[in-house]
Amino acid sequence: MPRLPRPPIHRSPAATQALLLDLLPRVRSLVRYLVHGDGDVEDISQEALVALMHGLPTYRGEALLSTWADRVVVRTTFQWLRRTRGNRGPQAHEPEELVAVPSDDAPLDEYLHRQHLVTLLDLIPSEQRHALVLHHVLEMSVPEIAAELGIPFETVRSRLRLGRAALRVLAAEEEAPAHAVR
Repeated sequence: MPRLPRPPIHRSPAATQALLLDLLPRVRSLVRYLVHGDGDVEDISQEALVALMHGLPTYRGEALLSTWADRVVVRTTFQWLRRTRGNRGPQAHEPEELVAVPSDDAPLDEYLHRQHLVTLLDLIPSEQRHALVLHHVLEMSVPEIAAELGIPFETVRSRLRLGRAALRVLAAEEEAPAHAVR
């Protein structure tokens, strides 16, 4: 059976604005998971929202809008990081103070847990961080991550393994002083 053509997308500025405002917290969170510190989160998020707005006519509805938006945000973030890689001085590996506002959708405990996770992610190498976020936050498979990052399958597996190990060590280091006090 032939596929019927989709009706043309009528651009409604109000609908586009409402959609982007709904996606904004998700976009900011994903960008924050992918980059070290808060310094560029707003700029990258803004660029991702522009990419989403320009890409809306290409959305075919074959996946959830949030899934499609996540992929656009990931690509925009990685493009930003590649573009600015040479323009930056050496990055300090000290975690920055997070400047975030809790979401009305998430309970405070979940917000604090996510804030703590981002602080730990700031302490591991970007390559491991990206693999972990794509796999555990966006639920991408190893082959999908390999395709997205343009790296071999085994490299993704290695980055996931090393990233998990690094997070375990960091979590254990945080808990050690608490046990020593008792």
